[in-house]
Amino acid sequence: MNGNGNGHRSAGGNGHRPAKLRGYSAWSLVQHGLTRGDWPRTWHDHDLRDSYDVVIIGGGVHGLATAYYLARDHGITNVAVLEKAYIGSGGSGRNTAILRSNYLTPEGVRFYDRSVKLYENLAADLNFNVMFSQRGHLTLAHNDASLRTMRWRSEVNKHEGVDSDVIGPDEVKGLVPYLDTSPDTRYPILGALYHPPGGIVRHDAVVWGYARGADAHGVHIHQQTEVTGIDVSHGRVSGVQTTRGRIATRAVVNCTAGWATLISDMAGVSMPVQTFPLQAAVTEPVKPFLDTVVVSGTLHVYVSQTDRGELVFGASVDPFASYSIRGSLEFTEGVAGHVLELMPALAKMRLLRQWAGLCDMTPDYSPIMGPTPVEGFYVDVGWGTYGFKAGPVSGEAMAATVAHGRPPEIIAAFGLDRFADGRLVGEKGAAAVGH
Repeated sequence: MNGNGNGHRSAGGNGHRPAKLRGYSAWSLVQHGLTRGDWPRTWHDHDLRDSYDVVIIGGGVHGLATAYYLARDHGITNVAVLEKAYIGSGGSGRNTAILRSNYLTPEGVRFYDRSVKLYENLAADLNFNVMFSQRGHLTLAHNDASLRTMRWRSEVNKHEGVDSDVIGPDEVKGLVPYLDTSPDTRYPILGALYHPPGGIVRHDAVVWGYARGADAHGVHIHQQTEVTGIDVSHGRVSGVQTTRGRIATRAVVNCTAGWATLISDMAGVSMPVQTFPLQAAVTEPVKPFLDTVVVSGTLHVYVSQTDRGELVFGASVDPFASYSIRGSLEFTEGVAGHVLELMPALAKMRLLRQWAGLCDMTPDYSPIMGPTPVEGFYVDVGWGTYGFKAGPVSGEAMAATVAHGRPPEIIAAFGLDRFADGRLVGEKGAAAVGH
């Protein structure tokens, strides 16, 4: 399924900018809308080659971003992105698209801050409106222990140059007047970690933008192409088996989120990852009133409002490992009750739909990135609930890893070998909601 874009593809590059994509005038847009004229393809269908320099498994934001930066920054354009369904059909299309960098560990803060900075310029970089709205991010504290954690995170953030501070109930009320900040509630709001650079983005626009950018640089995007095996000979990757035939390659990047362990097992690489469903829901649209993202770890809920007026709700991962992406009544009842604890005025709003995605959880709640014991097999997995916000920096870092054969400093702490060496990067305290 190819998306519709707003520019023509042309050959050639422009330094570190994507290949030039000619835009439409306002009048030509009206003409296209009235006449239903044929729009140019945002990305293109290609025959599957017998070999590629790099094969990326997973057509979500991580896989597409890796392909884009491989081509743009390193000139490696003989790249295939393989997606068993359609691009963005996995975790990239089943998330709440919240962006932030107010994490707990110095390694995590530096990493996610780089991603936020890339997001800030992504629309201009890709010449595609990704609808990034930096509206601020509030993590509420309902007890003394939570407040201490917020102060701890705030100090780590400030030390790494990230805008983040603890504010009191009055300031919280000023930012979100509809929050119940009275002291008589069941879960009183004692304060919050306020992170102004945080916000939301249009997740499908990010996927389409990276797909168009990668395609413009010559990358082949193959949808409806499922990987069935990975060939390993004498300790290194030699090819990939797919439902459309075999591809010879000496570099494979696993960017498959919830299916990470199944793909890694094909290469003989064991991953300390479990897959859990993560559910979300959206309401009917109403007049915009919620300017910031609001998170409560105690109540296991977070809420933001889209530009169209819907409220998007999320919660913690389901308490059991599964590959199910069906919603549950238990989630709906729980998230509705918790939201009403925070904002009772929403009682009459109606939920329109709910969905679930798959989260690949590691023991320390940090990703696994970089090379593996199988030469030429790289992983970008273990994202849990953090994956979408890390798309740009992950693509940039994994592209550098493949191009140079070693991970850059920004992801050095996230290697697979840390579990054997006991060098964990514990980010559970910075989870948006409890896990």
